[in-house]
Amino acid sequence: MSRTSLAIAAFSTVVEWYDFTLFLYLATILSRLFFGGGEAGLLITLGGFAVAYLMRPIGAIAFGHLGDRFGRRPAMLVAMGMMTAAMLATAMLPTGADAGPTAGVLLLLIRCVMGFSVGGEYTGVVAYLLEGASEHRRGLVTSLAAAASEVGALLAAGVSALTLSLLSDADVDAWGWRLPFVFGGVLAGSVLLARLRIEESPDFRRQIADGTVPERPLLHALRHHRLGIMRGFAISALGSITYYVGITYVPVFLTSTGTMDEARSLQFATIAAVVVIIATPLVGMLSDRLGRKPVLLALALASAVLPMLMFSIMTQGSWALALGGAMVMAAVAGGVSAVGAVTTAEQFPGEGRLSGLAFGATTATALFGGLTPYIAQLLLARTGWLPLPGAMIAAVAVLVAPVLITLPETRKVRVP
Repeated sequence: MSRTSLAIAAFSTVVEWYDFTLFLYLATILSRLFFGGGEAGLLITLGGFAVAYLMRPIGAIAFGHLGDRFGRRPAMLVAMGMMTAAMLATAMLPTGADAGPTAGVLLLLIRCVMGFSVGGEYTGVVAYLLEGASEHRRGLVTSLAAAASEVGALLAAGVSALTLSLLSDADVDAWGWRLPFVFGGVLAGSVLLARLRIEESPDFRRQIADGTVPERPLLHALRHHRLGIMRGFAISALGSITYYVGITYVPVFLTSTGTMDEARSLQFATIAAVVVIIATPLVGMLSDRLGRKPVLLALALASAVLPMLMFSIMTQGSWALALGGAMVMAAVAGGVSAVGAVTTAEQFPGEGRLSGLAFGATTATALFGGLTPYIAQLLLARTGWLPLPGAMIAAVAVLVAPVLITLPETRKVRVP
């Protein structure tokens, strides 16, 4: 596949993840404007993030059928179109002061549309990059989906931090909170136009030529790829909780524990995102050289040993210690996302690949990604035990270890 098509596909993930993670970085502000603020308002806001994540597997299944039956390209175009519309709609919403409870309901409904869209977007891009890459660079090229998503998260954190730094609290609450969403909507629209140029995946063109395109992709995946679905679920569970608790939840953790204010915690998130962007392609290349399995096992061990210590360190009152803890967690999470992307996609043949990813990887992301920041904040508020978010990550790492130990090596498996 041409480098232009691969680059556009990877870059467009920047926009999807900017739009989606922006909500979490602005969670404390949105909780004030739409749900009355305080601990209750923050929990409702994080609950909305979790509910939107529950839409991800539904969106992945719907777009998986579209991508497996009619092509990767149309599925990715529709997903980006939905995200553009949802982002601009968020920017125009009335707040609770203007519309009362209706404002919060509308915000959560739009979040569900975004979750539905992202569910199809990420799996589509991962499959597209895998199928378009040369055999000896699949780990690197497919890891670009994870790296690009973190560029989007970096952009979201950076724009959020810049907005809070340049505007007063009163201006942010009055109108400034809309600016990051307007920027995201414009960026998504421009990327949608660029995505019109991409070509169809060579693997899907092969299926058309061979007459092997499944008529019922979802049923095909459930009948023939159950083991791959289970493995994808385990890998994605580890990747999701390390990312969403180890990176995107950290600003909320630092703010809610009184360790830092909103602006400083978002600056930390920006630095953590840079660490992920650097680590992701390096780990992708490492998996091309050493194999998927040994790299995954090493990262699982790090996920079991380090998180509790890092979350404890982040609340010691030292700026340097807090930054160090956030950077370590970011490196681990970025590594798992990098090798996890290619490994989950390699569990399936081209026929039904998107549907298999939807049932396995995306379902795990909904449960261990969207729900975990809410659960972490709820348990932290009730127990006051600061290492608790790290303990959640460690528990998942231990639980998925048996699957990773028995995982077959897929580095040299041929992708048609």
